[in-house]
Amino acid sequence: MIEMTHDIRGDVLVLRPAKRIDSSTAKSFEEQANALVDAGPKNVIIDFSAVEYISSAGLRVVLTTAKRAKSAGGVLTLSGVSSNVKEVFDVSGFATIFGMHDTVEQAAAALKG
Repeated sequence: MIEMTHDIRGDVLVLRPAKRIDSSTAKSFEEQANALVDAGPKNVIIDFSAVEYISSAGLRVVLTTAKRAKSAGGVLTLSGVSSNVKEVFDVSGFATIFGMHDTVEQAAAALKG
């Protein structure tokens, strides 16, 4: 089970997972994220500031969450990605798929365009 909080800022859902998104927590993350995207704003920021590690299973659920947001008419972006987590996004090629911002505020501004 992943530790995750969330909040809604206007028309943006902010997901705040903690510690690790890996094979043991990916399913829990996906279930919680899908329920929140389905129920709330379709624009999503995943705040990675409390995430220490992400595995390929974690990357997959970030991608499926992005697809779910997109199919609902929204977009997903990332904030607070630490250097070691960013390296996983870079090596996998996922860094080119998602916007990465230093803060939730910068990510929200980017979503507003």
